[in-house]
Amino acid sequence: MTAPDRIHPAGGVPTEVPTEVPTEVPTEVPTEVPTGAPPDIGEAARIGREVLHRTGTVIVGAEGALRLALAAVLAGGHVLFEDLPGLGKTLAAKTLAQSLGLDFRRLQFTPDLLPSDVTGSSIFNPATREFDFKPGPIFAGLFLADEINRTSPKTQSALLEAMAEAQVSAEGTTLPLTRPFHVFATSNPIEFEGTYPLPEAQLDRFMVRLRFGYPGPGGEQDIIARRLSRRQDETTVARVTTAEGLLRLQAVVESVGVDDDVIDYAVRLTAATRSHPAVEVGASPRGSQALVLLGRALAVLDARSFVLPEDVKEGAVAVLAHRITLTPSSWAQGVATEKVVRDVLGEVPTPPTVHRSEHRTEHRTEHHG
Repeated sequence: MTAPDRIHPAGGVPTEVPTEVPTEVPTEVPTEVPTGAPPDIGEAARIGREVLHRTGTVIVGAEGALRLALAAVLAGGHVLFEDLPGLGKTLAAKTLAQSLGLDFRRLQFTPDLLPSDVTGSSIFNPATREFDFKPGPIFAGLFLADEINRTSPKTQSALLEAMAEAQVSAEGTTLPLTRPFHVFATSNPIEFEGTYPLPEAQLDRFMVRLRFGYPGPGGEQDIIARRLSRRQDETTVARVTTAEGLLRLQAVVESVGVDDDVIDYAVRLTAATRSHPAVEVGASPRGSQALVLLGRALAVLDARSFVLPEDVKEGAVAVLAHRITLTPSSWAQGVATEKVVRDVLGEVPTPPTVHRSEHRTEHRTEHHG
């Protein structure tokens, strides 16, 4: 197999990962690779399959969305679940956190929620006669902003700095967030009463937006049967890895090679959204970057050390649709941004992969032993 033309540079990951919200906020985020060698790609794929298997025992009929959500986490990104109430958005986030061994904190977003309710605030300590900072729920491995679009834009923006820079500004101080740090958010369709639109800058920080939809044939019966067999509402899954183990998996993703023609394909797809007749504002360059980063994680889940155009295609709708703003007339006609992305996928030529026959042979060997 020839060496890839270009590899996205590896990012730093920390050595220590607390599993509970810290009582004292660290002043410095470690940047070394965690102690111990990362697993090889085959082992990383096995762990990924086990995570998906265990979450799939709780979430019925959403295999594709769960795979993309896990890939986004492996790529270091944040996830937005947008769908109707009662389709398992919150449960999916909680179950993924459990299987990945991440400290999980959930906050219900309401119209009266304040930014300090998210980031934390200083509380007077009578013993020391000083103010001590109490970290908010955002200091977690996986923070779930439940029904994020039911709170005001001011409070929504409290998440923006954390998502963009893994830090929080509170009480005049900038506080780093310990990695791994991921934001999952759930939202209801904007047409629902009492919802606020998410700012474009914040939408752009979510690597993917995912929708489950209603269960397929037999799906609802399966959901009911599983609930009856549990004899309780609460669901739990066994941990597959740990927070430090997740950092090692992310290091594996960083090692995946990306050919120039695959990068060019991602850029052309993103650029094509800007010239689509139904679009007022297309996806930003962050969209093409997210396509490539997500593609690397999908390759790892398939036990490959290289990205194929098919990986980019698989994530295109989830990555690009929420980054597109339609023209007023297209919006009034009910055009969906997902349709725009599918149009673009049909128009932009897919780069040939025939010359990678050696890659395909290696992939078959890995799967068939």
